[in-house]
Amino acid sequence: MSNSLSQVDLIREAFHYQSRFEGSTMVFKIDFPVTEDPLFPFLVKDLALLAQTGFRVVIVPGAKEWIDSVLAEYDIVSAYTDIDADSFRITTARAIPFVEMAAFHVAARFMTGLAGSRVDAVIGNFVRGRGLGVVNGRDMENTGAVDKILVDSLNKALSQGMVPILPCIGYSPAGKPYNVPSDEIALTVAAALGAVKLFFVSLNGGLKTGSYSFPKNLETGDEGRIIRLTPQEAEAVLAANSGANGLRPLQELGLALRATRAGVERVHIIDGREEGAILRELFSNLGSGTMVYADEYESIRALHSRDIPTILRLMDPLMQQGILVRRTAEQILEKKADFSVFEIDEQVHACGALHEWGEGQAEIAAVATDPLYSDIGLGRRIVGYLIDKAKKKGLRRVFVLTTHTQDWFEFLGFQEVSVESLPVKRQKIYDQSRRSKVFALQLISQGA
Repeated sequence: MSNSLSQVDLIREAFHYQSRFEGSTMVFKIDFPVTEDPLFPFLVKDLALLAQTGFRVVIVPGAKEWIDSVLAEYDIVSAYTDIDADSFRITTARAIPFVEMAAFHVAARFMTGLAGSRVDAVIGNFVRGRGLGVVNGRDMENTGAVDKILVDSLNKALSQGMVPILPCIGYSPAGKPYNVPSDEIALTVAAALGAVKLFFVSLNGGLKTGSYSFPKNLETGDEGRIIRLTPQEAEAVLAANSGANGLRPLQELGLALRATRAGVERVHIIDGREEGAILRELFSNLGSGTMVYADEYESIRALHSRDIPTILRLMDPLMQQGILVRRTAEQILEKKADFSVFEIDEQVHACGALHEWGEGQAEIAAVATDPLYSDIGLGRRIVGYLIDKAKKKGLRRVFVLTTHTQDWFEFLGFQEVSVESLPVKRQKIYDQSRRSKVFALQLISQGA
């Protein structure tokens, strides 16, 4: 029964995100090594599926490793130079025809895969480039930067249901080709098109706690994966790992931060080797990689009447196990002002209540969370919110009555106290048959 409910919840999430983002623009920067992976055809099918279901998909293929291979085959030396901590290929006049050939070859892989799913795609000169000129005394020759994104042309292709593919080549107004970093193209086109999402798809698969230094209390998922970061948290991670900024995962995080500052709401860093990673990241709250978000992604708010069926569904398993006292919709509605809910992307995944009993005390009750989100500490966070709410009210103590979760509340700093320490009104309705233990947290010292 629980497995079937979990599947239903996942389906609901998928429909929710489908409805929310349908018609929106999403840019996918895909590193070249991903195209060499055996699961690459499935990734292209997923991109095709998004295009077929109403999303405006733009693909920016990385081609660095393939360009290296082609240049080596023709005995062309490819030197690099650092500019503002980034490494740039010095693309010579002799190299640029081969760079173009390699870049368009990689783009054609995506076009072929999309064609196999009956999705039309177009490889075009959507990027106007400009030369970098002489940098640090080195002539960058045919290495360039984005001068302008041809938004009208891109929107025309997207309005016709096509998937634009942007190789790492930009052209000057005179038709001169420049080798432009695909990361820069992806970031610039996402900002220019007002994309709501930018994906960096590589072999890294987001950030994990065991690999780098992270601030405390970040939300983690399976195998220590960092699920999401605010721009401020992303800045803190980059600062804490400044000595390792040359590593690709941190480069992607830096790009994600730049994208949010440029107006992209959400940037996702995912592993292209995981089948369905894009779909799981897009259509579920927990995702599959790491998200940097600039919009208000989650919040705790007051209960609305329309939320009552949802929180009853969250509470029902706990009520059946005797962990929570049974409540009806009418009882919750009567105490609606006491309840708060934890909302992620407009969907409720946790709840809790703060009942005042006089004598400067309040009870934290009806704490329930979606089991699918047990790894990200929703219960701890909503209890923390209720404690903060009690402090703002000037209450001196909060307490809970529990039969099963005493260890958890002790971990949060609560200490066991006697039933007689409860407010008189609460003592009068204490259920002797449940024999609940009482745990309290002092908010104001006794002598204050």
